[in-house]
Amino acid sequence: MRSITVLGATGSIGQNTLDVIRQHPQRFQVFALTAMSQVEPLAQLCLEFKPQVAVVGSAEAAKQLQALLQGQTIEILYGPEALSQVSSASEVELVMAAIVGAAGLAPTLAAVDAGKTVLLANKEALVVSGQLFIEHARNSGAQILPVDSEHNAIFQCLPESAQQQVGSMQLAEHGVNNILLTGSGGPFRELPVEQLARQTPEAACNHPNWSMGRKISVDSATMLNKGLEYIEARWLFNCSPEQLKIVIHPQSVIHSMVQYTDGSVLAQMGQPDMRTPIAHTLGFPQRLSSGVEPLDFSKVSELNFSQPDAKRYPCLQLAIDCCWEGQSATTSLNAANEVAVAAFLNQQIGFTQIAEVCDQVLQRSATQPVSSINELMELDNNARQLAAQVVRTVANV
Repeated sequence: MRSITVLGATGSIGQNTLDVIRQHPQRFQVFALTAMSQVEPLAQLCLEFKPQVAVVGSAEAAKQLQALLQGQTIEILYGPEALSQVSSASEVELVMAAIVGAAGLAPTLAAVDAGKTVLLANKEALVVSGQLFIEHARNSGAQILPVDSEHNAIFQCLPESAQQQVGSMQLAEHGVNNILLTGSGGPFRELPVEQLARQTPEAACNHPNWSMGRKISVDSATMLNKGLEYIEARWLFNCSPEQLKIVIHPQSVIHSMVQYTDGSVLAQMGQPDMRTPIAHTLGFPQRLSSGVEPLDFSKVSELNFSQPDAKRYPCLQLAIDCCWEGQSATTSLNAANEVAVAAFLNQQIGFTQIAEVCDQVLQRSATQPVSSINELMELDNNARQLAAQVVRTVANV
């Protein structure tokens, strides 16, 4: 039995993780489940999986959860410190880091510092603090296993010797020429560019292949999501700019590829279902049943590929540029995007104004070296405040 903490248990990744665990009751014991404010769904999960600890975001949410779990022997905690506590607890071997946004950074880093096996689904850990995160993992001996379908696909296509060196591998020494990140292009891939400004939150969230939360769905529509994955890949696989490329692949059958120096290309393929990479990381190095149907190649009529259009996806280019400018740029971009996407979902700004907000924040943010998580959090907060100001300006134009 392997003990696991699931950070963000009520979100999409958390629910899929628990679905895989549900299929392997003899392999996993849930130590802790966390959610910020989804108290009733968390209570249902607690009744099913019987964790030792449940964590919510506030004292009020803790009281509500306590009432719903009356008679249960589950310890209920709340707040950021509690998240880090259940991530680093000595009883825990695996930590599924699936809290969306910057709120997931501290508990994920706590798991790394405690030397856990971290199943990494929180983008901010690498987008905001990539260099620091990798350094902490190297110092503690923590094992990082990527959960995002694209990074997990790349990981699966690498030789075992490279898999043991996440964050510090020298790709050329393993015969790797390029890493190819694939992306569907989102729901607006074929829409005339001049119509993008009129697109609604409902249209942006209507992803053609994947079932995701609203924020991530909008990021897919702008391809900022792929830009963040580009930044993550840089840190996970220690890439140079020449070794990292993005390819539009509308069918989402090939989740990413690794191109070797001899001309060979290894691709990881499968249904667009997050339970596949989750099962891979939960069982690694063994393979577990995920509950996902095998790919039926007789039903795959075609596989298409193209280069992303910078005019259609300006957020993607911003992310690529920021990747090589450093942590302060990627932190500012991530913060600005979160504020801009929230404003778009609340119908305060238009779809194309998301990129405008991000660009203005980057232009007005100072590029500076950062050496600690506290400095990064201060930078993140400043970028959010600046983005909120820009949103108000853009909304009034």
